[in-house]
Amino acid sequence: MKYLLITHMEPGARDGLAEQERAEISRGHRALQETVREAGEMIAVNFLADASQGSVVRVTEGRATAAPGPLPDVAVHAAGYYLVDCESRERAEELAALIPDARFDGFTVEVRPVMVSAGTEM
Repeated sequence: MKYLLITHMEPGARDGLAEQERAEISRGHRALQETVREAGEMIAVNFLADASQGSVVRVTEGRATAAPGPLPDVAVHAAGYYLVDCESRERAEELAALIPDARFDGFTVEVRPVMVSAGTEM
């Protein structure tokens, strides 16, 4: 079963981290990626730019409009994700607990099963 492990971050949470904490997060991600790859469970991992660099697209009456920045009514923003293929939700939650960001205030990890998967299989 495929699961998306989505890291979420409150605005400004990264700015509140000490340099040592940022380095700890980087080391933790490298170790996690090695673990997941060695287990044959890794499909993809990506880290996202700050939400302020994105845009919000809406389509009304067939016309698309894009506004800069994140959704204004969202308290946390997606910061990245791991797409994994593992045997159970429990295993996906084990992997999510290894994502180093989750140990710091202002960061969380959401585990969601992938319902439909299309495109090139890795």
